[in-house]
Parts: sequence; C-alpha cells; structure tokens
Amino acid sequence: MRRQRREMALLLPLVLLSICCVSAATPQAESENEICFTKPGGDEPPSVLNQQKNCIHTVLRDIIDQLAKVKVEVKHLQRENEAQAAELVTIKTKATITEKQVEALRKDREVRQVAFSASLLTSGYGETGPFNTDTNLIFRNVIQNIGNTYNPQTGHFAAPVRGVYHFEFYIHAFGHSSYPSGALLMKNGQHICMAYEHQPSGRVAFSNGVTLLLEVGDVVFLRLPVNHKIYEDGNRHNTFSGHLLFTM
Repeated sequence: MRRQRREMALLLPLVLLSICCVSAATPQAESENEICFTKPGGDEPPSVLNQQKNCIHTVLRDIIDQLAKVKVEVKHLQRENEAQAAELVTIKTKATITEKQVEALRKDREVRQVAFSASLLTSGYGETGPFNTDTNLIFRNVIQNIGNTYNPQTGHFAAPVRGVYHFEFYIHAFGHSSYPSGALLMKNGQHICMAYEHQPSGRVAFSNGVTLLLEVGDVVFLRLPVNHKIYEDGNRHNTFSGHLLFTM
C-alpha cells in the first residue's frame, strides 16, 4: 500500500506537467493562425513561453516536494524496520533464555530425583569377614538407583547436589563368641555412626540411620570394622539405602 502511494505521488507531477504542456500548446496553435499573417518568422508569443515556463517550474516544485516527502517516508520506514529488527533480536534472545531456563529446570528436576537401595550380594550366600583391617562393604545388588548416584563397583554414594540426605542400613549375622557383627557409616572417610551387635550364637539383625548435609561430590559408604563379620543369603538381609530430602 505504501509503495503504491509513493508511485502515485511520483506520477501525479508528471501528469500535471503533461496537462500544462498540452494547455500551453493549445493557445500556441490557435495564435499561430493569427501570427502567420503578422509574423512570418513563426516566433511564439512571450506570454505562451512564460506560461510554459511557469507550468514547468510548478510541476518541478511539486516533484521536488513529493521526492522530499518520499525521502522522509523512506527514512521513517527504515527506522521502523530497524526497530522491528531490534525487537526480533530481543524476542530471539528471550526465546533462547527461556529455552535455557527450561533446560536448567529439567536438569534440576532430574537432579532432585535421587534415591538408591542395594543389597550385599547379587547371588549366593556366605559370611563376609572377619578381616584383620577395616574393609569397605560393596553392596553389589542394586535394587533401585534413581539418579544413578550409587556405584555398585565401589559401594560409594556420591552427592550430585548440595542438600540434606537420609541414609539407612540393615545388617544381619550369625552370633559368634569371638567375632561381633557391625557396620560403620562413613562420610568422606569420617566415621559418622555404627550399627553393632555381639552375641555368642543365633541370628542377629540390627540397623541404624542418619540424616546428613552433603556438599556436591561428598561420598557416603559402609565399612566393616576389623574382626567383625556379617552374613548374607538370597533373602537380602543386608541393605544400604539413601535418598535426597531437599536441596540447599
């Protein structure tokens, strides 16, 4: 629409110029019949020439005015285009930021879903221990590992985010007069708590639990103390579990 208006604005002066020239030529043609008798040389009267000049000047001024208006409109359109381009860049930037925020929220949601539970043996039965030194317990049979934060190769749980976590462990053994049964819960090599039982015979079962504030990368695992033993079979008596309560 704006392009059509600009084209009409440019064509209008040209139409006016043509009308002026035709109008000026009509008196000229009529006067030539008279001039033929008075002025054989055929010179046009000064009034006709002046009328043509004035008409041409008027049309030229109109063209110049129209061109100036078109120039102003072009500049205005350029500013509008620049503003629209800047707005488009802003919209794209906001869209990119929104996509990143959505992705961050998705990852944060995944990180918040942390829970695991594992038992000591994948198959078979038998006693573990006693050993002549403290020995880390590796719970190889993974029952659940949401967030993939427990490593069944090392027995370590590694905190993916700073937050408060809760851990529980259940231990089973046969009593022995010389060897007690128990397990230590460790945080980065630091002894946090222990489950312990010592009776000369029969089955024994005991447990413990703790809530810890962990930083990213903190490691929690269980350890069998020196000269202690536990027993496991297909009933999965010995388990180690933990989950994230909330982030901080």
